[in-house]
Amino acid sequence: MDALHIAGIRFAEALQSGPPWLEKFWISVTSLADPKSVFTVCFPLAYFLDRKVGVSVLWIGLVSEWLNVVLKWFLFGERPFWWVHESGLASKELVTLRQFPVSCETGPGDPSGHCMITGAALWPLVTALTALASRRSRSLAAKLSPFGAYALLLLAVGLSRVFVLAHFPHQVVGGILAGAALGWGLQARTLAACTSGFFIAAALALLLSSLALHSLVIAAGIDIDW
Repeated sequence: MDALHIAGIRFAEALQSGPPWLEKFWISVTSLADPKSVFTVCFPLAYFLDRKVGVSVLWIGLVSEWLNVVLKWFLFGERPFWWVHESGLASKELVTLRQFPVSCETGPGDPSGHCMITGAALWPLVTALTALASRRSRSLAAKLSPFGAYALLLLAVGLSRVFVLAHFPHQVVGGILAGAALGWGLQARTLAACTSGFFIAAALALLLSSLALHSLVIAAGIDIDW
């Protein structure tokens, strides 16, 4: 893993050595793509456009947020900002990295929550826009434009997370793939007709299962809060 981590550090150095105007861009992207935006921005907009799509965005966002935490408990994953010092690399080689206010994230880093949760939650919205574009236009470019924008957005989010030293590139790739797979797998299961009681019960089940899993892992002698 050290070789993979070192390659990631060098990639982050290359990103940070870019034009000064890109710094503000990457920081803006990583701030706007915070998973909270799924619930405060994406869900209300999607719900306004179509109730079914809005509920799917909210549901998938909730499940992906839960699954991301669980995956991090088992995959762990170093954070570049901390690893470069804890590994001793900074004392052995010249490392030219800059710190930003959003760099000092703690906790496991694999997979990237920004990429996974955003990628999963936006999937039903993207597929709905693709279907709408297909009905309105015969142009292949128009039909594929929603997925093109989706791919570019996730690429930008992933690069921004590497830029601010919150994640290594492989954690970003894992987050994007996991998010897209989760969105694809869940969006076909329509939940718009479910009662509010179902969602309350599901939320409680996710909460209690995560607490139980946390206790079991701690009892097994694994410090997931390292």
